[in-house]
Amino acid sequence: MMRQTLQPLFRVPRAAFSSFSSSSISSSCFRPSISPKASIFTSPPATLSPIRLFSSTPATMAETTGTERKYIHTFFEVEWEGPVMDDQGQPTSTVKRQTGRINMRLFKDPEMKIPRTVENFRALCTGENEKGDCYKGSSFHRIIPGFMLQGGDFTRGNGTGGRSIYGDKFADENLGLEHNKTYQLSMANAGPNTNGSQFFITTIQTGWLDGRHVPFGYVETDVDLDPDSVKVIKAIEATGSQSGAIKYSKRPTIINSGEWYGQPKEEKDKTEGVPAAEK
Repeated sequence: MMRQTLQPLFRVPRAAFSSFSSSSISSSCFRPSISPKASIFTSPPATLSPIRLFSSTPATMAETTGTERKYIHTFFEVEWEGPVMDDQGQPTSTVKRQTGRINMRLFKDPEMKIPRTVENFRALCTGENEKGDCYKGSSFHRIIPGFMLQGGDFTRGNGTGGRSIYGDKFADENLGLEHNKTYQLSMANAGPNTNGSQFFITTIQTGWLDGRHVPFGYVETDVDLDPDSVKVIKAIEATGSQSGAIKYSKRPTIINSGEWYGQPKEEKDKTEGVPAAEK
């Protein structure tokens, strides 16, 4: 059977017709040998339009209120070739190899009702799963500026592979969650209940994806805590094209990944200026 690459759908809207400290990092994953077996994705239909569709933190780590943390923190360290960005976040004519770090928050609040989706991504960041599968060594194989960065295919690297920690694929959990902000993390799929390891990071608000994909976190955007993660996303976004193909020889590759135990802003604010002995 021919393996098909997961491609985005295009949809015409009706209107068209008229960055953190890296301290306390858990051990990042080792890149294991991967079997060539991969999940089969079927390509959804496509019509031209400007809008696109995609055919545990320890309990001792608590917020200052005494409640359990609402987020799990993970990271990617990425290497790529592409244009150097200027101070306004625009690509320059200088192209070179670069490295950078993307810090991400995964939703842990039980009310979100996505525990398996979150644990799948976390365990693939750290390699803490039965097969030792890991995002380390995989790449962003498809990047469309003004839309998204797609990655997570660690078995084939072209959008036809990858697998979850539960098997080749697992069911959608909460399709009621909204794609209502930029730099969200969401699961790529080939239709209902076909989640594997592939994910995408949005670079615009993508509300038309609601009900089709499960968002489960976001890139850290608080510049007071992390001034660099969004800059790295924008630089990687500049390596893509409207077809999704990467324009440069060095595809953006995850050279390290894992979970880290950062200090939430609320705790940081309350400990600033406090003598070390009192913290």
